[in-house]
Amino acid sequence: GGNSGIGLTLCKLIAQKGHKVWLAARNPVAGEEAAAKLRQENLDVKSVKLDVTDLSSIVAAKELIEKEDGKLDVLVNNAAIGEMDKDQNALTVNLEILRRTFETNLCGMIQTTQTFVPLVKKAASAAGHAVILNVATDMSSNSHQAKPDSQLHFVAYNTSKAAANSYAIALSHELRQYNIKVNAVSPGYTSTKLNFFGEGGKDVESGAKALLPWALLEHDGKTGES
Repeated sequence: GGNSGIGLTLCKLIAQKGHKVWLAARNPVAGEEAAAKLRQENLDVKSVKLDVTDLSSIVAAKELIEKEDGKLDVLVNNAAIGEMDKDQNALTVNLEILRRTFETNLCGMIQTTQTFVPLVKKAASAAGHAVILNVATDMSSNSHQAKPDSQLHFVAYNTSKAAANSYAIALSHELRQYNIKVNAVSPGYTSTKLNFFGEGGKDVESGAKALLPWALLEHDGKTGES
């Protein structure tokens, strides 16, 4: 999810800090166009095809990065679908919508993480620590959704992202021994394509800036935050 929205802006912000960035996109043409624009700003950005629902593309992306760099210091899981133009009420949500959102937002994220963890471990071994950042949402917070005035109950999207938060917490415990920081962080309500550029949200740069410190955590940074 690196070729547009918060993902693209976060790639830019990280690259501006002097880091090499692999911009992953499901559509390789769109990914390369986005990366080329950032390279025009003298930023070290390369594109790679990666569809989180296609394990073969994930493996190919991992092998390409491993061949060129040998490790991955930071993995940002940003890809997600919302299906917010569909009925997502609790009593009437179509289970196919539910399955589709879980396939991308949870299963896709998990198989991407599992595939890339060996490269993240290599980075942690070399540098003393590494980072996995899952881009979350306020709508994945059960306490936030339980508020009496909460109205954004998109059942398929919210539950898939809540499950992703739970996975991030479990993963953080398993990777503590390698000093790999794992967190699920919400940028706050941001107007993007996913929510049809909903009114009243942050612009994408503000949303990405909220995530940036979590992507670039230091050795003593927090882990297991959701």
